[in-house]
Amino acid sequence: MKIKINLDNMINPHFDYVLYSNALNKVLKGGRGSTKSSVISLRIVLDFLQDSNANALIIRKVANTLELSVYEQIKWAIYQLHVDSQFKFTKSPYRIMHKPTGTAFYFSGLDDPAKLKSMLVAKGYVQWLWFEELAEFDSWEEVDTVRASFTRKVLPPGKHVITYYSYNPPKNPYDWINKWIAERSGLDGWYIDHSTYQDVTLPNILSDDYLNEIETVKKNDLNYYKWMYLGEAIGLGNNVYNMNLFKQIKELFTDDPIKFLYYSADVGHQTSADAVGCFALTSKGKVILIDTYYYSPAGQTNKKPPSELSKDFYEFIKKSSAVNGRTYQIRNRTIDSAEGGVRNQYFYDYGQRWHPVAKKKNVDMVDFVQILLAQGRFYYLDTENNKIFIDQHQRYRWDEKMLQSADPAVIKEDDHMPDMFKYFVIDNAKDLRWKQR
Repeated sequence: MKIKINLDNMINPHFDYVLYSNALNKVLKGGRGSTKSSVISLRIVLDFLQDSNANALIIRKVANTLELSVYEQIKWAIYQLHVDSQFKFTKSPYRIMHKPTGTAFYFSGLDDPAKLKSMLVAKGYVQWLWFEELAEFDSWEEVDTVRASFTRKVLPPGKHVITYYSYNPPKNPYDWINKWIAERSGLDGWYIDHSTYQDVTLPNILSDDYLNEIETVKKNDLNYYKWMYLGEAIGLGNNVYNMNLFKQIKELFTDDPIKFLYYSADVGHQTSADAVGCFALTSKGKVILIDTYYYSPAGQTNKKPPSELSKDFYEFIKKSSAVNGRTYQIRNRTIDSAEGGVRNQYFYDYGQRWHPVAKKKNVDMVDFVQILLAQGRFYYLDTENNKIFIDQHQRYRWDEKMLQSADPAVIKEDDHMPDMFKYFVIDNAKDLRWKQR
């Protein structure tokens, strides 16, 4: 069908070569804000509308990430092309069906590759595959197992399965995907494109606020800017964090009042230390470490049981929630999801729940904190209690023996404050206006 839309106003000229190449495998990688995912979604929807028997399958590593990423991305492209009346949108399962033809956009996580290998479509054939956030997958073999299930099928004469891959390169040059892309470069049937926000030449695509954010990150942490927005594999280095981005203050801001307080805990009673942090979020989006609690059982014969830690946590919260004589609303209490004893004890004692954090791979949890720091929004009060927070972050390092691996690890010594901080940022990312574009 004909679409009366001026694509020149929607797709940046940078992408013309990759979109209109004859390659059956098209890799779009690069920095955040380059619009590569938007471009892929528009191209797939346009091609989909030209074939009444063709279907598309869009895949993320984890199924619970589909709705707010690729599902909404395809939906966005359909609305941009003003053809939404032709589609039926469902979420159980995630599917966007073309009402006139019965073909569809299918969405799946790779939680169970076997299910995808045996997948059947109601009508026609799968002509487009899109692996979004390719760096999330564990290996090329994991991806290729699914891809081969569709590329091996015989399509009508002149039809081919076209596969799109999109991702932001990991920092670690030894990550599997950074090695994989080097091996694909120059192969027949492959087109590899690298883009950044600087390639966005069309007006009204990236807001001034977003561009200002980028400049802030560039000013605060140049290496992080190169990775985040230029898509460079900058390496991990030995220090996990740039300590210059931990800003010390003597007192709270008089022109930026506190909105909410948050608590976060890393619990290791009996075997390791316990760390709790009190964080404030201000009206202008600053994040301030107000106070910390730290208890180490090292060298102690009688170590505190959950009942004692529960009392300690309660007293710490009671004391720290009164900031400059005013008690603020506690928005959330976050705790290590592996800890059940203290969490249950606290609810038994005080009827209040701690929220278990949804953990990620450590390198990804670190990324949450690094983005907040690079935005220049983190501060800590210069108090005696907070010294251990800074001290442990200063000593927080990647394990040099693991730096040249696809799954780098940190040195697991005196890391309770860094873990507590990561839990806080991850569990409250929405409130913190944490953005990873």
